[in-house]
Amino acid sequence: METLLLGRKDVRALLTIDECIAGVEQAFKLRALGKAQAPGVLGVHAHDGGFHIKAGILTLGRAYFVTKTNANFPDNMKRHGLPTIQGVVVVSDAQNGALLALLDSIEITIIRTGAATAVAAKYLSNPEAKTVTICGCGNQGRISLKALLAVRTIERVFAYDQDEAIAQRFSETLGHELNVDIEAVADFKAALAKSDICITCTPSKKPFISRNDIRPGTFIAAVGSDNDNKQELEAGLLAGNKVIADSIDQASKIGELHHALDDGVMKIGDVYAELGEIIAGLKPGRISKDEIIIFDSTGTALQDVAAAAVVYEKAIERSLGARLNFAD
Repeated sequence: METLLLGRKDVRALLTIDECIAGVEQAFKLRALGKAQAPGVLGVHAHDGGFHIKAGILTLGRAYFVTKTNANFPDNMKRHGLPTIQGVVVVSDAQNGALLALLDSIEITIIRTGAATAVAAKYLSNPEAKTVTICGCGNQGRISLKALLAVRTIERVFAYDQDEAIAQRFSETLGHELNVDIEAVADFKAALAKSDICITCTPSKKPFISRNDIRPGTFIAAVGSDNDNKQELEAGLLAGNKVIADSIDQASKIGELHHALDDGVMKIGDVYAELGEIIAGLKPGRISKDEIIIFDSTGTALQDVAAAAVVYEKAIERSLGARLNFAD
């Protein structure tokens, strides 16, 4: 049997943000309704970065088993001229084990992560939210804003990055492309005081947003903490507000929740819900305009399955990609 091979450009051409949002939303819902197994994750630290393997299985018309091996080295571009994220997604038929496809993981990871932020914002942010602060203006910050615009009518964006030149480029290029007012800022705390939504997508290992920085009613998507040594939010911010995780088990090990548990300011039972429970209607989401809600987004394998399935099926339909028979 031939295996489909798709590079980064192929994935980018095939996976739209709207399709990915719909797929990720469905994946979360299926998990909450008990129609999908819990995804698995394995992380290994390395010098200046790390690796993780995520695996999940979903029935989406047909049964897919997807594994993703990712390397994440935040300083890669500066030191080696390489992307921060590198890896491969393996797509298999979950009914017979056939190897269906190998996909570059960069776009899959970036787009499905942005899609999860959009789904969470759809259910957890105030419907009239108009202003957002993006902390971290790399590829993930870009797709996060694009995805957010698919679910909320955003009128003003504050862009913050430790590298002010990157924030400025973000403002200039995306402001024109998306036709939205984007202002690069040096003082992100002043921006947060004016924002309805905050998205953090940095490689920070030290918390930089505290309870006092966030105004009532804010929705926070904490995206950057995808291993146990990363942290963007002070633990006290989680402890005093409503926390919703993509996966409670995973967030308790590698997410913002992990630090709140270690600091003793939260218990597992303090987590309000998983996002899928909100989507499935098993629990209400936002119940007041003033509550601060935090989405602990660690990135699950079910998101990878949903995104990879879209890419694979469209590639087959359009006869795209190279083919290789590993048995030869």
